[in-house]
Amino acid sequence: MPLWSHAVYAHGMTTRVTHKELEDLFDELDQLLKNPEVVAHLVAGGVNTSLAMVAADGLRAYLRGEKERAVEDLSTVAEEIGHRMRASRATDKPS
Repeated sequence: MPLWSHAVYAHGMTTRVTHKELEDLFDELDQLLKNPEVVAHLVAGGVNTSLAMVAADGLRAYLRGEKERAVEDLSTVAEEIGHRMRASRATDKPS
C-alpha cells in the first residue's frame, strides 16, 4: 500500500487522500507542464519545465515510498538548478 493512503489534516479538516487522487494530481501537473501556454509562461519566468517535470517525478516517487528514485530525481534537479544559477551569476558579472 502506498504511503499516501493515510488521512491528512489540512485547513481544520481531516481528509482521506487516496493513492488515486494523488496519482491524478501528479498526472494533471505532468499535463500542465507539457502545455505550450504553461511552458511559455514558466520559461518567461526563468523556469526550466524539463527540470520541473523531473522534480515532480521525484516528489511523486517520494510519496510512493520510492526513496532511491526520489533521491536520484531530486538530487539531479537540485544540482542542475545550482549549476545554472552559478553559470548565470558568472555571466552577469561586470567585466
